[in-house]
Amino acid sequence: MATNYVNEGTRMTITAGADISSGDVVVQGSTLGIAVTNIANGASGEIMIEGTFDLPKADAAVITAGEGVIWDSSAGEFDDDQATPASGDVSGAAIAMESKGATTGETIKVKLGRVAGTVTP
Repeated sequence: MATNYVNEGTRMTITAGADISSGDVVVQGSTLGIAVTNIANGASGEIMIEGTFDLPKADAAVITAGEGVIWDSSAGEFDDDQATPASGDVSGAAIAMESKGATTGETIKVKLGRVAGTVTP
């Protein structure tokens, strides 16, 4: 193994700016991750930045498998690629792994892929 190998690159250590629950979507810079465990405000913890997760979907969103999805940071859910990102939303960092129509209270399988997205200023 290379002497400079660190790890697989599927997790990132962060310092929480607020209390975070295991399974929450976390925006770190322009990267999306999922909290591995509960992380208290000011504490360090890990987020997974690669993998497929069941995550909240906007009720009105109509999403097709393979479509890029937008993390709506104020609503705490993923929206379709036709949505207009607002300040703090992250696009280009995740794709839908299944198709879902407009439904209430649904989750959607979303793949995070170790890529930095774009945070709307």
